[in-house]
Amino acid sequence: QVQLVESGGGLVQPGGSLRLSCAASGRTFSSYTMAWFRQAPGKERQFVADITWPGGRTSYADSVKGRFTVSGDNAKNTVYLQMNSLKPEDTAVYLCAADPRIFGIRVTQSMLTYWGQGTQVTVSS
Repeated sequence: QVQLVESGGGLVQPGGSLRLSCAASGRTFSSYTMAWFRQAPGKERQFVADITWPGGRTSYADSVKGRFTVSGDNAKNTVYLQMNSLKPEDTAVYLCAADPRIFGIRVTQSMLTYWGQGTQVTVSS
């Protein structure tokens, strides 16, 4: 089993930045896909970004491209989501997910086996 724990959420003003972390523990894999999703109240969960290892391939939702950056530290079993130029519409619970498989396409929720509990991000003045 793999446990995922997100951290780094909080309240930030529009235009501000936050860095989310997702720490993995338990079983480890030589390859993996990790992804960030978000869910705002009353809305469906949506894809934000993903990253694969090895290779470091990344992909982003159009709504965050150019503002968010996903990266990983394999030695720490941690994936990060750097969020810049935050907007009120970025307000949501951000969840990370992982799977030992590598997919050649942008992941969807059903592809991913392990999920964290989420961390709240609120963008408001």
